[in-house]
Amino acid sequence: MRILVATKPVDFRKGHDGLAALAQSMLAEDPFTGTIFVFRSKRADRLKILFWDGSGLVMAYKRLEADSFTWPAVRDGALTLSRIQFEALFAGLDWRRVRPLEIPKPDLAE
Repeated sequence: MRILVATKPVDFRKGHDGLAALAQSMLAEDPFTGTIFVFRSKRADRLKILFWDGSGLVMAYKRLEADSFTWPAVRDGALTLSRIQFEALFAGLDWRRVRPLEIPKPDLAE
């Protein structure tokens, strides 16, 4: 699963079609591939998620009540997140602190 975060804030009045158009124009990505697109508002406490599930565009909206999301620096383009980093972002945690476990490669198969 590919997860892209648009780093520039977007107009949160946009719906399914508007966000799909932004994925195409702003990120140069096809919104109908199953990629999950995460968009941020100017206020750092809101996000919208857009993805194609095979039969239609799905959009989800989340607003944090008491805090704000940790966003990457504002610049053109997008940032790719792992599933675990995305889950941390969605939960309102600092996704930058999530690191994969370093598991050493075994020397021999048992």
